[in-house]
Amino acid sequence: MTAAHDQTVAGIVTNGTGGIWHVLGDDGQEYEAALRGRLKKSDTGRRADGSIIRDTVYSAAHSVKLAVGDKVRLERDERQRAWAIVEILPRKSRLARRAPGGGKGERVIVANIDQVIVMFAAANPEPHPRMLDRFLVIAEANDLAACIVINKIELVGDRVAHDRFADYERAGYAVHFTSVKQRIGLAEVESALDGRISVVSGPSGVGKSSLLNALFPGLGLRVAEISASVNKGQHTTVGAFLHPLPAPANGAVVNTPGLREIGLWEFPIADLDSCFPELRGLRDQCKFSDCAHVTEPGCAIRVAVDAGDVSRARYDSYIKLRNEIEEEEIA
Repeated sequence: MTAAHDQTVAGIVTNGTGGIWHVLGDDGQEYEAALRGRLKKSDTGRRADGSIIRDTVYSAAHSVKLAVGDKVRLERDERQRAWAIVEILPRKSRLARRAPGGGKGERVIVANIDQVIVMFAAANPEPHPRMLDRFLVIAEANDLAACIVINKIELVGDRVAHDRFADYERAGYAVHFTSVKQRIGLAEVESALDGRISVVSGPSGVGKSSLLNALFPGLGLRVAEISASVNKGQHTTVGAFLHPLPAPANGAVVNTPGLREIGLWEFPIADLDSCFPELRGLRDQCKFSDCAHVTEPGCAIRVAVDAGDVSRARYDSYIKLRNEIEEEEIA
């Protein structure tokens, strides 16, 4: 770590293990820091009239769940010559997963991101569209832009890959078809990443690390072969890690483990249809304002599905996710 002369530094958390967090300072230097026992946290809320309240509160460090992507302020202890994180600045966004062990609540994986890149393989491992729908709904529910990358198209052919994921292009998502091995489609993905902080997410083994290494060789991310016995990717990414993109690109990417426990806890079931772009523009045309789009008469969405204007597979995903949320509410 390069020595610094300033006693206060602002920066962004890039990764952390064992209570030590790595922070990329606004000055371009890298710092190692621990959470201070009494941590200042900027708290943002809204008054009844809609105006924003900003306050500063102090809490025990162990109760504050710091995440990769958090913007923080560091101070240096002159006696110990060590840096400490003394303030976490307000988050503009976050992506979270269910708390470990199936418990209630969430664990924030990464904060302050602009978009989610949801990556699946055309084959090996076989793609599961309903899992893809789940990733997209999580992004939509967190007000995050999302685009899709379908890798390994050399295994099925370009036409088959496009046909298999046509529903998502119809829904309005940008879908990029790539082959890291044949270097197909990489320029389009690089353009989508430029100038943004992006989470690259999706099942293990689809080529997330390989794609990022191909685009930015200096990253040096670990890559493992697909396990032939179970046709599932081996977990090669052990934690979220923010990688600033090298010049001339701007922004950063966050590589994450396969998120197997993404959940929609405490999500308003009435808002689920708004997380499907192709349903958003139709729900106001339903006969009833609280239409669940299941059995109600005068449902514009079910009419569109029957007419072939909305993908039946995507509609089925909506129904399954709705049932899942209902079960969560009962539990």
